[in-house]
Amino acid sequence: MKKFVMIHDENLCIGCQACSVACKNENQIPSGVFRVQVHAQMSGVFPNLKTDFTRASCVMCEDSPCVSVCPTGASFKLANGITLIDEKLCVSCKYCVLACPYNARFLNPITKAIDKCTFCYPNRKGATPACVSVCPTDALIFGDINDSNSEINKVLASKSVEYPKAHLGTKPKLGFIKNTKGGRYE
Repeated sequence: MKKFVMIHDENLCIGCQACSVACKNENQIPSGVFRVQVHAQMSGVFPNLKTDFTRASCVMCEDSPCVSVCPTGASFKLANGITLIDEKLCVSCKYCVLACPYNARFLNPITKAIDKCTFCYPNRKGATPACVSVCPTDALIFGDINDSNSEINKVLASKSVEYPKAHLGTKPKLGFIKNTKGGRYE
């Protein structure tokens, strides 16, 4: 059985927002809300400036607090590890929004249901998500962790991957290779 994982390599990310645009287009996300964003964090003093780019989206927790608090079963998890929301069952109570420690959920102003990143499932049914397919620097890696020959497993075996808020025990399936180069504009 496939289990999907994504890695964001902050050393390769240039903050171009192609992933955000592709996501909005692929999933018909209305203006003013986002399933994925890349945030820029600038530090230093001119002319010695440093910019780090970090991804903000659902991290597909294995132990998803958003699923366990949903009173209607609208938030649910597939066997492949992807967490989804059934718009027909969602009553927009926002329990899942409050339970998500990653601030990854939002109220869709068109559907009036809660929304979030789905790794482009069901549109692409486990194929490469839109954000990954357009990344010009290959900063996003996506794949099946149960496939020992997958690119995701090669990266996991060769790089140090950190998982956001790992201390919470949610077991995220979106990991990060932290910026070790000291920023893009140093």
